[in-house]
Amino acid sequence: MKKHRHFIVHKPYGFLSQFIYEGKRKKNKGLLGELYNFPEGTMAIGRLDEDSEGLIFLTTDGKTSHAVRSKKIEKEYYVQLDGIISQEALSKLNNGVEIGINGTKYQTLPCISFCLTPPPQFPPRTKKIRDDRHGPTSWISITIKEGKNRQVRKMTAAVGFPTLRLFRVRIGKTHLNNLKAGKVIEVEKFNLM
Repeated sequence: MKKHRHFIVHKPYGFLSQFIYEGKRKKNKGLLGELYNFPEGTMAIGRLDEDSEGLIFLTTDGKTSHAVRSKKIEKEYYVQLDGIISQEALSKLNNGVEIGINGTKYQTLPCISFCLTPPPQFPPRTKKIRDDRHGPTSWISITIKEGKNRQVRKMTAAVGFPTLRLFRVRIGKTHLNNLKAGKVIEVEKFNLM
């Protein structure tokens, strides 16, 4: 029986969560397959959009992929917001907000969100976000158990605080910790529950 392989990756900013680029290759867009010599059949479990950074799992096992994507597994994000978020906006996030998914209104499930003080100390992004002249920013932690397309970004925008920078820092019980951008670790299994 073929032994499946599993990888923990810190996806850098500007990388696409795929191995092959369909269509015309855009300049300065990296692919996950460029970070490591992954075995044939490796797939990303869930995705992070090109502008998002942080923890992503890769596997050769479809059953593991299905388990990670289930609503039993928490995904935690650290999010830099445009403006100083209010307690009222955090309450709205925690209760679930209405966002658009493929042109249809969708009510997100309740989540856990709170302010991060002091803010996390991530290295500067390769493409500068903006400078302090554009006004203050704040950081929150948001933990969800679902994963709709660009969900966290849509949620923060729905409460009036657009996302400037987004890191996935935890999936289940696996934390990003000090894994540097672009680094890959092969593991026996994912620590989910």
